[in-house]
Amino acid sequence: MTDRTLLVRGGTVCDVEGGESRPADVLVVGDQIAEVGSGLRAPGSATEIDASGLHVVPGLIDAHVHVTAGTADLGGQAEDSPYYVAAQTGAILRGMLHRGFTTVRDVGGADYGVEAAVAEGLWAGPKVHFGGKALSPTGGHADLRARGRQVLDNHTCCPNIGTVCDGVDELRRAARHQLRTGAHHIKLMLSGGVASPTDRVDSLQFSAEEVRAAVEEASNANRYVTGHAYTARAVNRGLELGVRCIEHGNLIDESSVRLFVEHDAFLVPTLVTYEYLHREGAEAGLPPASQAKVSDVLEAGLHALEIAWRGGVKIALGTDLLGAMHRHQSGEFSIRAKVQPAADILRSATLVGAELLGAEGKLGVIAEGATADLLLVDGDPLEDIAVLAEPDRRLRMVLQDGNVVVDRL
Repeated sequence: MTDRTLLVRGGTVCDVEGGESRPADVLVVGDQIAEVGSGLRAPGSATEIDASGLHVVPGLIDAHVHVTAGTADLGGQAEDSPYYVAAQTGAILRGMLHRGFTTVRDVGGADYGVEAAVAEGLWAGPKVHFGGKALSPTGGHADLRARGRQVLDNHTCCPNIGTVCDGVDELRRAARHQLRTGAHHIKLMLSGGVASPTDRVDSLQFSAEEVRAAVEEASNANRYVTGHAYTARAVNRGLELGVRCIEHGNLIDESSVRLFVEHDAFLVPTLVTYEYLHREGAEAGLPPASQAKVSDVLEAGLHALEIAWRGGVKIALGTDLLGAMHRHQSGEFSIRAKVQPAADILRSATLVGAELLGAEGKLGVIAEGATADLLLVDGDPLEDIAVLAEPDRRLRMVLQDGNVVVDRL
């Protein structure tokens, strides 16, 4: 069977690594980019796409999503029908793809079934790198019981974003279970958070021995641990114990920046979620106790991003949106533009995200041998990142694995 061939001609290709754009054609054979250059020719059977006047951009990577989070009331969702949650998930994934995100990393909720549903074409959506259920201690960020509720249903089939485990043995068993299902990473709750009802944002979670056990299990499986953490104390402790990536990090300081660089670790800020939890959280189902915690981290996020960027930390792009707020996913670009130049923001959503996922040279680039995930955009995001913040108006086409999956030309 002959691979399908497609020629994107007449566009301006964004060289994200070099930080510049140049006129070039892109030849796609099957699901890979076969050639990038000027005046390319393709067989007569090839499909041609006229990209004149448009910029060709690598497919975007969102490194912090919860694709099963159809509501901001995560405790309530834990008791929903898994079929209903699955229906919500399909719609959430489709929306992400229509915003130009061709790959996402789910850090709590998605499992191998979600990954397979997209890979097999049952759902239209970004490719999903999943971690399964996030691991939390009793009373931690993924223990979503209300304060007075005693019973916890920890069954693997319940649509919780996490699972509760206490002690080294339970932690090892839970980590091994997620890895058994094919998880790409293990997620630990290293501090309190906003969406959970009973923990303080500034709390520490898990003992040092438990964190080390998770790091060892992930390392044994050639995977890594990512950690939810806000304060410098929680972030620094996680990095010193071998955690490879930190989610959020709104309250880090210069000591944290030094540890990120020393350990070659990644930071995934998620600024847009606090903006809209503040504006729309109540309407989206965020419980009152969680609404009260949003202000603790909202104002500090931009400062944390700036010191991390200036300090040379590897920063990926994440959003962490819940429920109806998923529609604001592209707003992360505009928020980061208050601190970072456009080229660095685009690198976060492409090159850095690909490195975090272990997909350097395959994702986040337009180069020979890379996966053919491409966007046709009205405007140059290397000069003005805001063009990616308006996908309904500026995103004209999305190619995923060499297939046209969104066409607004």
